Amino acid sequence: MKNDARIAVGLAALGRPAYINLGRTEELPGERDVAAMRAGTAAVLDRAYAAGVRRVDVARSYGRAEEFLSGWLAERGHDDVVVSSKWGYAYVGGWRLDAAVHEEKEHSLARFTEQWAQTRELLDGRVSLYQVHSLTADSPLFADEPLLGALAELADSGVRVGFSTSGPAQAETIRRALELRVAGRPVFTAVQSTWNVLETSAGLALADAHADGVLVQLKETLANGRLAVSPPPALAAIAAARDVPADAVALAAAFAQSWADVVLVGPASVAQLDANLAGARLGLGDDELAALAELREDPAEYWAHRSALPWR
Repeated sequence: MKNDARIAVGLAALGRPAYINLGRTEELPGERDVAAMRAGTAAVLDRAYAAGVRRVDVARSYGRAEEFLSGWLAERGHDDVVVSSKWGYAYVGGWRLDAAVHEEKEHSLARFTEQWAQTRELLDGRVSLYQVHSLTADSPLFADEPLLGALAELADSGVRVGFSTSGPAQAETIRRALELRVAGRPVFTAVQSTWNVLETSAGLALADAHADGVLVQLKETLANGRLAVSPPPALAAIAAARDVPADAVALAAAFAQSWADVVLVGPASVAQLDANLAGARLGLGDDELAALAELREDPAEYWAHRSALPWR
């Protein structure tokens, strides 16, 4: 099948037993032990590869996602898969559903050095993009010259360096981070931000970044499952009229953004992946896109809702 360079499969929902995505629990094995989650990951990756998807996104905090991906690549022998990963959060959930804390954030030179070594051990030579995980405008990274220097050295070695964003001030973070320079060169040349029909506040900043040659990737395009499990009436009506799942319509809206180079999907099963991929093939009309644009929420309210989602 044709390679669609705009689609990436993220493994946040498959690399660890607990996560915040709605509609995930019903798709996972009854026993979420390591072997079962590894098998589920391989099944999704096999289906994605057969469908022409050649991008996979992981992170150090996604439990064993890097390990699962490394094993799958070795077993299948695929040499055309583009891999991106992220550092900054550490997984501390101990493979427990009831862990009090599942991940801890630290944007420091020590954390970067430690996690880049761990990523290389598992995915040596396969990572083409390494990203700061969930950068916010108040991150100490912005004033940490040794850390910025280390990131610039990584970029000089041939690994693209980027960042993902979170929170209601995504646009500010994007613009500020893309202004960072070391020896006159930009530190970051890629950004991965939350964008969906409920949270569109980063759109203008992302469009500007794309125009400047920055790789723009969209994440959480289904609002952590909200748009699939309980879609707003306007979205549900479009899905019914098109005879497609609600998540396909939500993803089609993301694919309709011309400045989005890559759109991430984060399925928990092959069935969810198939529904997600339908969105890449669905072209929405101007009236439909206008109706979906009316669904946007206040960013502070959106992120407060997201923060309240339970790990399960």
